[in-house]
Amino acid sequence: MIVDDEFLALSQSLSWTAAALAVKTAAKKAEQLGIKVDAAVVDSSGNTLAFLHMPGAFFHSESLAVDKAYTAASFGFSTGEWLNKVGGDQRLLAGLLSRPRLVVLGGGLPVLHEGLCKGGVGVSGGSEEQDEICAKAAIAALSSAS
Repeated sequence: MIVDDEFLALSQSLSWTAAALAVKTAAKKAEQLGIKVDAAVVDSSGNTLAFLHMPGAFFHSESLAVDKAYTAASFGFSTGEWLNKVGGDQRLLAGLLSRPRLVVLGGGLPVLHEGLCKGGVGVSGGSEEQDEICAKAAIAALSSAS
């Protein structure tokens, strides 16, 4: 997912205004799907830039949304891709799952710009597919806003 230059600060990181737009867009998509979610955006260092809680979202969705964003930003690919990347390597899977904050559930997407990961978006509260749809909407908002 590519983000326009306008949404990157001089430091080449995501701006708080872009992050706020992303979580708001994720929540709007969740409303369209009839679900309640939490949405988060982190910068390339894993710091939370924006977080939105929809009343009625599951309690665990808060930390899962932030950690999905963190995981996507730290590795530069979707959290839903983890099990495919691990394949049948049981040692790798066990090692990864023992790491705090690493989430292998869908709904976390990296924010990519000119081939570099500038942050991550994480959504939690629906199914993996629904979370991914909301996260993609958040990324699209970053890409299309001007």
